[in-house]
Amino acid sequence: MEEKVKTVFDNINFWVLDKPSGMVTTKEGKDNNTLEDYLRMILPNELPRNGIIHRLDKGTSGLLLVAKNKKTFDNFKEQFKKRTVKKKYYCLVCGEAVRDGSINLPISRSQYGFGKFGVSIDGREALTEFKLIKKYIKDGKKYSLLEINLKTGRTHQIRVHLSHLRWPLVGDEVYGGQLNGLKRPFLHAVYLEINDPETGKKLMFKSDIPVDLKKHLSLYEEI
Repeated sequence: MEEKVKTVFDNINFWVLDKPSGMVTTKEGKDNNTLEDYLRMILPNELPRNGIIHRLDKGTSGLLLVAKNKKTFDNFKEQFKKRTVKKKYYCLVCGEAVRDGSINLPISRSQYGFGKFGVSIDGREALTEFKLIKKYIKDGKKYSLLEINLKTGRTHQIRVHLSHLRWPLVGDEVYGGQLNGLKRPFLHAVYLEINDPETGKKLMFKSDIPVDLKKHLSLYEEI
């Protein structure tokens, strides 16, 4: 497990880690192969979720923030509450995105499938901004590579919102995406921006698209 988790940044107060696809972020049920388990092995503490500040879905890879002490944990939680943290993702979606834009629709747990979520007037506020990066074609079908600026952090938010726009993620069978040979959603957390809890200085971290997604993208022709 240790070889799979990459350290992007490490000091006495916090980590920025690069989580691989296939790893659950926090302890759920009997799964012992979570990022939380890994952290408890190398630096156990009494913080909730051993200091993990936010989550990524099991199939999503990329940047995650982890506090090492309560002062830092509380500071980061306040930054998230005030929405000063910036999180950006790259995703490949089915369909042709013709413009940049945003979707501001509430999300709640879906009644149509266990573990699924959906747009609902009874849900919690959810805002997703998207920017078109490139367009592709494969087997006569069009696809779009998007940069996502996540303004809120609801479960499955990106997947739900883009599926609602009829642009489901490639590899995301749960929300209607075509697999195209990919075994997980084409979704990677590429950018994280925070304020240093000690100095207040703005800190920016980046993560390259992982090898499996780069190889998959090479199967498409840019248009």
